[in-house]
Amino acid sequence: MKSFCLVIIFCCIFIACKSVKGSNQFDINAISQKELTPVELQTWYQKDYSQDGIPGISLDRWYKENKKQKKGKPIIVAIIDTQIDLKHEDLQGQLWTNSNEIPDNHIDDDHNGYVDDINGWSFTGTKSGGYVVWNKYEYVRIIKDWDSLFKGKTELEIEKKDIHRYSEYKRALKKFQEKDAYYKRWLKSLNYEIKLYPYIKDTLKYFFPKEDYTYKQLDSLYRKYKINDKKFGQRRDDNDKDLGALIDAMMACMEQNQKTLPALKDKQIQLDSIVNKNLNIQYNERLAIGDNPRILEKGYGNANVSNNKEGHRKIQDHCTKMAGVVGANRENGIGIKGMLQNVKIMPLNISPSGDEHDKDIAMAIRYAVDNGAKVINMSFSKEFSLHEEWVKEALKYADQHNVLLVNSAGNEAVDLDKITYYPSDIETSSDSEFCSNFIKVGSVTRHVDSTFVSSFSNYGKKNVDLFAPGDEIYSTASDNSYKFDSGTSMSVPMVSGTAALIWSYYPRLTALEVKQIIMNSGSSYTIDVIVPGTKDKIVPFSELSKSGKVLNVYNAMKFAEEISKKK
Repeated sequence: MKSFCLVIIFCCIFIACKSVKGSNQFDINAISQKELTPVELQTWYQKDYSQDGIPGISLDRWYKENKKQKKGKPIIVAIIDTQIDLKHEDLQGQLWTNSNEIPDNHIDDDHNGYVDDINGWSFTGTKSGGYVVWNKYEYVRIIKDWDSLFKGKTELEIEKKDIHRYSEYKRALKKFQEKDAYYKRWLKSLNYEIKLYPYIKDTLKYFFPKEDYTYKQLDSLYRKYKINDKKFGQRRDDNDKDLGALIDAMMACMEQNQKTLPALKDKQIQLDSIVNKNLNIQYNERLAIGDNPRILEKGYGNANVSNNKEGHRKIQDHCTKMAGVVGANRENGIGIKGMLQNVKIMPLNISPSGDEHDKDIAMAIRYAVDNGAKVINMSFSKEFSLHEEWVKEALKYADQHNVLLVNSAGNEAVDLDKITYYPSDIETSSDSEFCSNFIKVGSVTRHVDSTFVSSFSNYGKKNVDLFAPGDEIYSTASDNSYKFDSGTSMSVPMVSGTAALIWSYYPRLTALEVKQIIMNSGSSYTIDVIVPGTKDKIVPFSELSKSGKVLNVYNAMKFAEEISKKK
C-alpha cells in the first residue's frame, strides 16, 4: 500500500512539474552573460537566469511576483553546525527561543532532557562551561576503536560478518598515514618560515622600503638572486638562509595568504593542533564533555551555543553563515536578505575542528525533531562513520516525524557513486535509499560555462540529488560581520530555506513531497562541464546529479501550490 501511495505522489508531482508555467530549461547560447556589479556579486545567487542573466535560484523573482502574498506560517530550521553569533545584527528576531524553558535556573523546565536550552544546545559543550575546539578525525577514531580487532591481520583471518569493518579499518589506516605525513610536512615548513621571518622582512626592506612588493615582483627577484634550483622542501630540510631561500619562503607565505607574522603564527597553532589533537590516536576530546561516547544519551554538553569563553579559539563563523543564508532579517534594511522572514533558526553545536561524532549527529537530529524543527540543515560531511547505525536510525526518526534533512555533498571533488560520504541515506548492503526525507546538495558557480560546477564539489548521478549556488556566497559571519565563502556548505541553506518557504505557505505537504518538488522544479542547463577533480574531462551537467538540475525557488513555489491544491 505504501509503495502504491508513493507512486501516486510521484505522478502528481511529475504532472505538476510538466504543467506549471515557468519551468526552466536553459540553452546557454540563448542568454547572454553579464559582468556583475559589487552589489550583484553579493546577491547573485538569488537572481533569475532568464530575467537577470545571472544563474541564481530565482528567489528575488518569486518575491517580486508575490508582494501581496500573506506572510506564511513560522517554520523552525535547525542548523547542526558550529557555534553561532547570537548577537549578530542581521539575525535579531530570527532565532528560535524555547518558550517552555526558564533561562539560567539550572532546571529542565520542559523535561526534554536538556537544562536551560533557551536557544538550542551545544553537544560539544564541556562540564566547565566551555566547548571542545579540536575533534579527532573519524578515521583516527576507527583506528583507535578497531585496532585491537584487526591490527596485523589479513582478510583471510577475518570473519565474514566483520569484512566491511575490516575494509574500513584498512582504508582508515591508509588515510591516516597520508594525512599524518602531509600535516607534519606542512607544520615543518611553517616552522621554517616563522624562523626565517625576521630575516625575510629585513632583507626585503632593502629592495622594497615600503614593503609593497607583489608576488610577481618577488618571483622576478628570486630568479635573479637564487643560487640553486632546490625545491622549497629541500631548502627547508637544509635550513637554507641565502637570499634565494628567503625570497622563496616569502612567496610560499603569500601563496597561502599568510604574509604577516600573526597570520603565520595563527596557522602554526592550527597545524600544531591538527597534528597533536585531530590526528593523535591517544587524544580524547570527550573527557572535558564527560559523556560516555559509546552510548546514546540526552543531557550531555551545555546550553551555551554562542560561547566566547576566554582562552578558547572562537568557532562561530560557519553556523552564522548558514543562518544568514536561511534567515537573515529581510525587513531591517541592513546586511543581507535571507531566504524567508518567517523562520526561527535553532542552532545545535556539534562541529569543532575535525570530524563530527556520530553520537552528536544522531542526538542533534533527535533534539531538532523533538523540539519542533521542520527542516534540518547539515552543512557537513565526512568520509568515515564509526557508528553509522546511530545516524541511520536518527534519519529514520526524522522521516517518521515528517522532517526534511538537507546535507552537503562535500568539497573533495569526488564521485559519491563510487565512495560514500556520511551522513548518507544509502543502505550499504543494498545500495538503495532507506529514508525519503534526505537531500544531498552539490555546488555550482555563477559562470554558465565549462566551469559551472564548482571545482571542489562532490557529485554523483545516483547519490547527489541536485546542485545550488555555493561559490563566493555573501552572508552573515561571526563578530557581527559579513563575508564571502565557498563550499557545498553554502549550497545547503539555500535548499533548507526553500523547503522552509514551501512549508510556510503549504504546511500540509509531506517531507517526501517537498523533496520531490525541490528536485523536479530545478533549472536544467544544456551545458557541458568539467568534472570536478579532473583537468579537462567533459560531461553534460545533467549527468552529475540525480535530478540533473539547479535549485529554483520560483518554480518550487509554483509546483508546491499546484500539489497543495490537489491534497
